[in-house]
Amino acid sequence: MIYLIATLEIKPGSLPKIMEAVMPCIDATRQEAGCISYDLVQSLTDENTLMFVERWTDKAALDAHFQEPHLIAWRDAGAPFFVSRKIEIIEPADVEVR
Repeated sequence: MIYLIATLEIKPGSLPKIMEAVMPCIDATRQEAGCISYDLVQSLTDENTLMFVERWTDKAALDAHFQEPHLIAWRDAGAPFFVSRKIEIIEPADVEVR
């Protein structure tokens, strides 16, 4: 399993536009082969910070997701509202838990 955490800092006041642009992508992504879960959450301490929390069966499924037209459309539509973006890909085999 692969995890992806995408943290977006958005421009103040842009949340309604972001949500309008992202909902078709969320709905379509949840139907993709290899998608276990795909959730968008808003920070409790900063209303301008959003996080995608994703789980994928494997790297091939995640790589295919990056090529999907609905993801590309979302990136293009959301880009004017982003202040910054950070993507972290986590492979649990590389994580030690104590």
